[in-house]
Amino acid sequence: MSANGNNSYSSKYDLKKEKELKEKLQNKGFKFKPMNHAFWRAQGSGVTVTLYNSGKILVQGKNTESFLNEYLNTTHQKQISQTSLIDPKLYKYSSWIGTDESGKGDYFGPLVIAAVLIDETNKEIISNMGVQDSKKITDSTIEKLAVKIKKHTINSIVVISPEKYNQLYESFKNLNKLLAWGHARAIENILEKKECKNALSDKFGDESLIKNALKAKGVDINLEQRPRAEDDLAVAAASILARNEFVQRIKKLSALYQIDFNKGASQKVKDQARYFVQNIGRNKLENIAKLHFKITKEL
Repeated sequence: MSANGNNSYSSKYDLKKEKELKEKLQNKGFKFKPMNHAFWRAQGSGVTVTLYNSGKILVQGKNTESFLNEYLNTTHQKQISQTSLIDPKLYKYSSWIGTDESGKGDYFGPLVIAAVLIDETNKEIISNMGVQDSKKITDSTIEKLAVKIKKHTINSIVVISPEKYNQLYESFKNLNKLLAWGHARAIENILEKKECKNALSDKFGDESLIKNALKAKGVDINLEQRPRAEDDLAVAAASILARNEFVQRIKKLSALYQIDFNKGASQKVKDQARYFVQNIGRNKLENIAKLHFKITKEL
């Protein structure tokens, strides 16, 4: 089984039910066309459904989720929960901490760094949830996965509010050093709960930055940083926790100021920042935004 985003679904289908499904679709006004190597292809209700001779069924279109619920008695989430998206061969350690952050490139909202401990007690559980890099899945799916990850792991979520972020940036004068401080703190929080000798994070700067931050706290751990570390199970799980926390914090800020704050650093974000300054005040900007972004100078 595989799920490719929210608009495509494929799975094995019981061919004994082919005529039953076809009749249901005909009654709903679906239009049928012959197709090579398939029983039929049907179009209607915002989806295209193909039932192959092999027993594979493919559903594509904007209403895929509704079709799955109505005709196949399943959902994308059920399918994802049964599909391991991280290759087990990539596991380098039997026990390790993965870290990742969210909000680094967003003008509004906090910087969130999360860490997750994966070991033999939860490796298969987390893998079979369908955990993958948070950038590849929707925020609604991330929210559901975050609940499960928290339930089955020792984890740490470090939230650096915009106000605190601005204070730390003034102190560090360097984003990578600030990130290293946050990653180190997240790792340290986990080590206070359970011993672990290995940690992995995405590469955002000199590896010595996190190591030095850990050593300053008396922590000695085998730390590895590498590009695209989100293909690792622990890092992917951490990316989901970080992203979910960031999204929830943005929602809270939006509700507090009655402004639907955009993510990123686009022109729309700049326009919202200008509106905020004009209507709420420049002195309040440090409570919602990362002031070292060039947007602040352009206001």
